Amino acid sequence: MSLRKLTPCLLFLALFLLALLNSGEGFFHRKKAPPPSREDFFKKIGIEKPEKRILTPDFTLEDLSGKRVSLKELRGKVVFLNFWATWCVPCRQEMPLMEKLHREFKEQGLEVVAVNFREDKKVVQKFFDELGLTFKSLLDYDGNVSNEYGAWSIPLSYFISRRGEFIGKVTGDRKWDSQDSRDFFRELLQEEN
Repeated sequence: MSLRKLTPCLLFLALFLLALLNSGEGFFHRKKAPPPSREDFFKKIGIEKPEKRILTPDFTLEDLSGKRVSLKELRGKVVFLNFWATWCVPCRQEMPLMEKLHREFKEQGLEVVAVNFREDKKVVQKFFDELGLTFKSLLDYDGNVSNEYGAWSIPLSYFISRRGEFIGKVTGDRKWDSQDSRDFFRELLQEEN
């Protein structure tokens, strides 16, 4: 076969192979891994999962504006419930990251609620103003709610479903602006709709 007759065949073969590789069905095509499940995020972020579904104990506390807010009023939203104090260094570090979550996901149904442990309203308000925090802060003046929720070490966070059930718990601070954390909340908000 002459080179002249072979050239169109080689050109056709090269174009065919190029089209095959670009189609996604080529030799090097790999299936995409399935997106991480909620269980993966529990492990990555270090969230403790309850053994069974438990309704959260209701409580009512005053917010910084003086309004009384109950946990039950927040049903229908996914709640990030955090126990903290102004003197807690890890709390100070994670609060701005919680604010980022609040701003990113509040329109999708995430309610960030920070329960302050036994501090004066003026001290808490100053802290919130200083850090530019806009999520809810509730005042647990006598510490009864914190005790009921086992907040002996802070920060302590609970995640509560739209139905008012515990989803998980985290002791200590986390990088709430990490991609894993954001993906966890994104999935949680989608699942709970």
